[in-house]
Amino acid sequence: MSDCIFCSIVAGEIPSSTLYEDEHVLAFLDITQVTKGHSLVVPKKHSRNLLEMDEQASSALFAKIPAIAQQLKEKLGASGVNLLSNMEASAGQTVFHTHVHLLPRFDDQDGLHISFDAKEPDFPALAQLADQLRMETV
Repeated sequence: MSDCIFCSIVAGEIPSSTLYEDEHVLAFLDITQVTKGHSLVVPKKHSRNLLEMDEQASSALFAKIPAIAQQLKEKLGASGVNLLSNMEASAGQTVFHTHVHLLPRFDDQDGLHISFDAKEPDFPALAQLADQLRMETV
């Protein structure tokens, strides 16, 4: 796709700080560096986001993520890694080419704060929601 910055990076038209590359996947440092080592893992074939990918393409992408994340953790001495993928603008997606953020974490000393507000469970409502969302096949 000619107007996609990640397609341009994959094509070598825009330089990147590449960490890993094979025939299906490219991993490179994010220029924003939210945390030290913040990396993006992208499929070489354009798709808007994970919602658009088929099983084969997403499998090729996610097959490489554990090793890349482990390398980041070990080489940087990180205590953990967050994995994040924003899908559509309402979820924070700004570049519309599938990508997964890997964010090395450094024991709450990296300035990144992610939190979830825990709620008391409503088991009947959860059961009703599960009935609504249950998939017959995957």
